[in-house]
Amino acid sequence: MSLPPGFLDELRTRLSMAQVAGRKVLWDTRKSNQGKGDMWAPCPFHQEKTASFHVDDRKGFYYCFGCHAKGDAISFVRETENVGFMEAVEILAREAGMTMPARDPRAQEKADKRAGLAEVMEMAVQHYRLQLKTAAGSAARDYLAGRGLTGEAQDRWEIGFAPDNRQGLLAHLKEKDVPEEQVIEAGLAAKPDDGGAAYDRFRGRIIFPIRDARGRAIGLGGRAMDPNARAKYLNSPETPLFDKGRSLYNHAPAREAAGKDQQLIVAEGYMDVIALAEAGFTATVAPLGTAITEDQLRLMWRIHPEPVIALDGDTAGLRAAMRLIDVAFPLLEAGHSLRFCLLPEGQDPDDLLKARGPGAMQELLDASLPMVQLLWRRETEGKVFDSPERKAALDADLRQSLRTIADPSVRSHYGDEIRRLRAELFGQNRPNFSRGRTWPPKGPVVQPATKATMLAAGDDATTDVLREAVILAALVTHPSLIERFESALETLDLTTHEHNEVRNALLRCNTREEIDAAAGTETLEKLFAPRHVRNAPGAREADGDDLAAQCIVEGLAKLSARRGADREIREAMEDLTELADEGVTWRLAQAAAAREKAGRSGQEDRTEFEVAPNGVRINREERDAFDKLLRDAGLSDAGERAEK
Repeated sequence: MSLPPGFLDELRTRLSMAQVAGRKVLWDTRKSNQGKGDMWAPCPFHQEKTASFHVDDRKGFYYCFGCHAKGDAISFVRETENVGFMEAVEILAREAGMTMPARDPRAQEKADKRAGLAEVMEMAVQHYRLQLKTAAGSAARDYLAGRGLTGEAQDRWEIGFAPDNRQGLLAHLKEKDVPEEQVIEAGLAAKPDDGGAAYDRFRGRIIFPIRDARGRAIGLGGRAMDPNARAKYLNSPETPLFDKGRSLYNHAPAREAAGKDQQLIVAEGYMDVIALAEAGFTATVAPLGTAITEDQLRLMWRIHPEPVIALDGDTAGLRAAMRLIDVAFPLLEAGHSLRFCLLPEGQDPDDLLKARGPGAMQELLDASLPMVQLLWRRETEGKVFDSPERKAALDADLRQSLRTIADPSVRSHYGDEIRRLRAELFGQNRPNFSRGRTWPPKGPVVQPATKATMLAAGDDATTDVLREAVILAALVTHPSLIERFESALETLDLTTHEHNEVRNALLRCNTREEIDAAAGTETLEKLFAPRHVRNAPGAREADGDDLAAQCIVEGLAKLSARRGADREIREAMEDLTELADEGVTWRLAQAAAAREKAGRSGQEDRTEFEVAPNGVRINREERDAFDKLLRDAGLSDAGERAEK
């Protein structure tokens, strides 16, 4: 089977060599540098104890300095899985979320066509470079010189000029026996709708060649010399060679510079890239006339784990940066993010470099903001939060944004930072117990009733672990319920590392098989090991989804009731000074009594209890939480039917 042109390039772009190899090797953390994609491990192809197997994640290759095995992700899978080329491609395509193409007997023909178009595009690049040096290009040369580009810099960037001639390039290529249809297919010429003669697409413009990661000319960008032109910048149209949403200007040179420890900068246009690179910031790229796409983000992360977005310091540039947050959030993972360099209002990088020099640009890059700060600015700047409703609206907007972050760990850390920023905004300052302050504070007089109930709760931690385990086990056994309880699962405070691992697997997966693979056999065996968990209603495969959902709700309600009481105790303790007044003491006594009631098993006064729809007795506080969780999970009808 032949693969269509570009399929393998796209596959390699989407894959991380370190992730592919990481399934088979154990990385040497002392020798590896994950941030730079420089990874080392004992070689999987021969027996050794030292880490001589090297992966360059940015370039997508591996090499063993012991046995000299080398290759890319495809060859790695072939060798370690003992499969053929196409099967290895299929394995990696599934991992990358790409659909294997149908058999295409004309694939070679298409590859030949693309190669031919690349040759035509290269001819056009060289033709336009020559035109810049003619008398017709004098105004363009003057403009470039005025922008600070010497003749040597113009040659380095292969800048050209397309005279205002309707068929200049067409005539030139015709002399070289290039068919008109091929010039049109390469995007260099266009045919009018009325059937008239074809004409050059680029006329009266300074030309910037666009090359792919392998250095092939795939498109052109043109800046109009006429200030009244309909479009200041014009890019090649979509062609078999050029997909602007999957391409970056200056891709290959920037990747090489980033490999030498330069920070990757993302600017807005051609001249910004050139100005930055000429000033020493050679690891600079730009999108091609559109907002940054998901594919372009993935390309950037292959070059550097944390690109700095340096868009123009005007309203449009800031708006583009704000929109990029929504594109990036679903793709975030540990070690991959963005930072934002906010330029002075009305200036682009070229303006700043001319006015203040490279040092000023470096200062701004060093002060670039993490993405969470830009999200906070987007949701709060220019707004007034003088009512509970406005504060609630802010919370809802932030919650909606954070939900799009797929990685649970990253999402959790974003939540922590947002809570900190929110506390600063609304003045909700809590005592800092991390600076040597003892807990509980010295001096408070705690009444005997309160002290007794607090000390009697010594087994709460064990009870919490079991309740958490039952909830998680029920969701593992009934994956169809995960979506209903996703919000509660995300915010649930878990007590063990293993429970967090299971929670992360549940949030990432949709089927039992995926959960088993993500969490690991050992972790799940430990989860189901206690007899109380194995035999719990809802955690058994024979139990229906409704019963499992109601058991999950009951467990969440009990945890919520007890932990809510704990929070009340902590907050009351924080209010104590040298002596506790009667009001605070009463709060402590009431909260401790409520917590004790939430933890009792069967000794309580029957009149204080109700029966939940699944037959479990719960107290009134738990019943309120139970009813709310039933409504949130869409199970209120099921609960009513069960009660009847």
